[in-house]
Amino acid sequence: MVTFSGIVVDRAVITIDQGNGLRSSFEPVASGLKQGDAVVKGQVIGTLEPGSGHCGSTTCLHWGVRRGDDYVNPLGFVEDMRPSILLPLD
Repeated sequence: MVTFSGIVVDRAVITIDQGNGLRSSFEPVASGLKQGDAVVKGQVIGTLEPGSGHCGSTTCLHWGVRRGDDYVNPLGFVEDMRPSILLPLD
């Protein structure tokens, strides 16, 4: 379920409650989803926005995972440890 979708400082952020006390946040991701919307595995939750500033001329995605109020290493939730590569939709 979406627990937050909006702007934090100057970036679009979406946070998904994954159950079991886990929440994942993604930025800069613009989304038409709103707080309370249900999501399912594999569903598109938004679009990566270009020009986040601190990544130079490249576009980058920030992914954070919290258990309760504590941040945990998101790589612990990745089964395939090959480098992630995001491809354009087209």
